[in-house]
Order: sequence, then structure tokens, then C-alpha cells
Amino acid sequence: MTRIAIIGGHGKVALHLSTLLATEGHSVTSIIRNPDHAADVAATGAMPAVLDVENSTTAEIAEAISGHDAVVWSAGAGGGNPTRTYAVDRDAAIRSMDAAAEARVGRYVMVSYLGAGPDHGVPGDNSFFAYADAKAAADEYLRGTQLAWTILGPGSLTDQPATGLIEVNPPRDGNGATSRSNTASVAAAVLDLPETAGRTIEFRDGTLPIAAALEPKP
Repeated sequence: MTRIAIIGGHGKVALHLSTLLATEGHSVTSIIRNPDHAADVAATGAMPAVLDVENSTTAEIAEAISGHDAVVWSAGAGGGNPTRTYAVDRDAAIRSMDAAAEARVGRYVMVSYLGAGPDHGVPGDNSFFAYADAKAAADEYLRGTQLAWTILGPGSLTDQPATGLIEVNPPRDGNGATSRSNTASVAAAVLDLPETAGRTIEFRDGTLPIAAALEPKP
């Protein structure tokens, strides 16, 4: 049994993920900001832990994830407020990486998005710019750490049912519909695949079974 901490535990992807992991027999701690969400998290089989990572120090996050084998970042400010977007999607995410190192939690999985990076191409006057900029900074910081990191880049998230079928490294052409359930399944899969450490995996719903799609290409 592996102990896994999910930061942003009440998000839709996170709820799917905690259900999958708990069903597989893992011990899951879901870190949430709002205590009113504890019942929803507990219903998935995870243990809720209340911590406002936006306003927490590195040491406080380290304490929350201490004793776990892996951390999954699935939190986000939700857009709409650039100040909060940078505070959560960049600054708090980076503190969580430092916290993982401090707590000696070596495995770290980041849920990002298809097309993230310094070359995201989003204009500065676009409402999506702050998110794109924040995620680019967080992802780049993670790549520079000593953590066993994997960055996941799903396409535009939908509430379609899980198919277990994806396409890896799809074109960034705006046709990247990806179910939240499939995204959670990919996250669960990489946690069981140490060989995915050090990889950025962009994907969308497709035709290949997840296990096959995640195999490194020769």
C-alpha cells in the first residue's frame, strides 16, 4: 500500500483520482481548503485534511504531506482573478515542491494542461494569460528539482465517462477534449510507473489503452 497526498482534493479530477486510488488499496490524504468539502472527499475513500495551501508556508505544507510516498498537485485558483491565480497555481505550487523535498516525499505528479510552457502563446491581454504564465513557471520549477516528477498535460477537460483510451503527444490544435475521469486514470497509472519520472506527458482522449500509451517510445 502506498500513501498518496492529493493537493486540491475537492476538484473533479482529484475526486475521481482519490476514488481510483482508494479502490486500488492505497491510503489517500486529500488536502482541501474548505472544511465543508470533507464529506465529499471522505465518500471517495480518502482522508480529508484541511489546509489552505494558498496561505500556508512551506513548512506547514511539509507537515501535511510528511509520511506520504507521493504528492499529486491538482489544485487551482479557478481563473478569473490573476492575483489569486499566481498565488495558487505558481507560488503555492512551488512551495509544495519545496515542501515535498523538505518532507522527503520523492514522487511528485503535477496536473498541468496540454500546451503549457514558456511557449504557450497566450497573449498578455487574454484572460487565460495569468494561468498559462503561472503554470509555465511552476512546471519549469518542478523540472529543476531533484524530485521524481511527472507532469501531466491533459487537453480541455470534459465530464465525459472514462474510456481508458488516450492519445499521447497530440497536436496542440485546440481539439484536445479529455475526460476528467481519463485524466485521473492517467495520474493513477503514472503513480504505479516509476519509469514515468522525468517525463512530461501530454494527452487527450484517444484510441490507445492508457498502459500502452504511456510506454516510452524507442
